[in-house]
Amino acid sequence: MRLENKTAVVTGASSGIGERVSSHFRREGARLILTGRREQLDSALPEDLYVPGDLNDEAFVESLARQAAESFGTVDVVVLNHGLQVSGPLTEMSYDDAKNVLHSNLLSSFLMMKHFAPLMPVAGGSFVLVSSRLGMVGKPDEVLYSAAKGGLIMLAKGAAIEWAPRNIRVNVVAPGLTATPVIEASFRRREDPLAYRREREAQIPLQRLASPEEIADAILFMASSESSYVTGAVLPADGGYTAF
Repeated sequence: MRLENKTAVVTGASSGIGERVSSHFRREGARLILTGRREQLDSALPEDLYVPGDLNDEAFVESLARQAAESFGTVDVVVLNHGLQVSGPLTEMSYDDAKNVLHSNLLSSFLMMKHFAPLMPVAGGSFVLVSSRLGMVGKPDEVLYSAAKGGLIMLAKGAAIEWAPRNIRVNVVAPGLTATPVIEASFRRREDPLAYRREREAQIPLQRLASPEEIADAILFMASSESSYVTGAVLPADGGYTAF
């Protein structure tokens, strides 16, 4: 029970990695505050606090923090797992695309950190930001997404130093390609889904996609006291993709 008597916030909790993180945290004894864009979350339990909304809206983030304080008093762990990916050649991206990607990945995380750090107890707490392998390496057609996810890494490093005197740890997990419902659906849209999947797997040293459970394991480690002397770190969970 690595999170027993701890209160944890998980964003992007509606499916995929966020849903697995919620399940892992619940198993480890955490009280959960979940948020996502869906009006209802079927995987939420009655004891969970699920609040749907838009994390790009500071008024909503303030309201979420207020509800967390009213319901639980303090918050020990915040996992920032939400985001948006828009792909395409850089010269074909619109300014609105750029704003949407940067707001949905980077600036919304800033808002969550701003409003939830004050809720962490005197003993400290833990933020885990979910970036991407593309936050560390460039890739054609993913320039805006890489910029936003790379920005998350520097946001975490700066905050880790700033908040170290308060014992608030800030770390990053950078997943590789993961078999989430969104990714699986994108494969099915290809002319030859199986061939495309094999092509993508061949780019990964471990020759396979991650499971959402494997990424949730890495996030749990960073969130728990098992990583109590780790802050400002980036943990690639990418099957060796960024080891080249």
